[in-house]
Amino acid sequence: MSYVDGFVVPVPKARIDEYIRVAQIAKTVWMEHGALEYVECVGDDVPDGQHTSFPMSVKLEPEEMVIFSWIRYSSREERDRIMALVMADPRLEGQMTPENMPFDGKRLIFGGFKVVID
Repeated sequence: MSYVDGFVVPVPKARIDEYIRVAQIAKTVWMEHGALEYVECVGDDVPDGQHTSFPMSVKLEPEEMVIFSWIRYSSREERDRIMALVMADPRLEGQMTPENMPFDGKRLIFGGFKVVID
């Protein structure tokens, strides 16, 4: 069974190009270290909900958009190994700090998931 890290991120519309630039670098790094898949999706049809929704989950503000992304690995063990390499990779140095991220990291939602149907 494979393993997936999933993310929901509120990104200011004015910084979406910057986010995509950083994500392109991140994809290169993750894939070179062994990730099987790296996908970034910009919200296109993301309605507000009455009880729950992607916008509500990240406390989306009017000038922001929702990004949904995932990274797939062959296993949890591989994810842990790859993540250690990615976090030490100099190409991402400074990109992952709160003051340099093109979004509010306090509202980032993430988690690791075991794939049960593929």
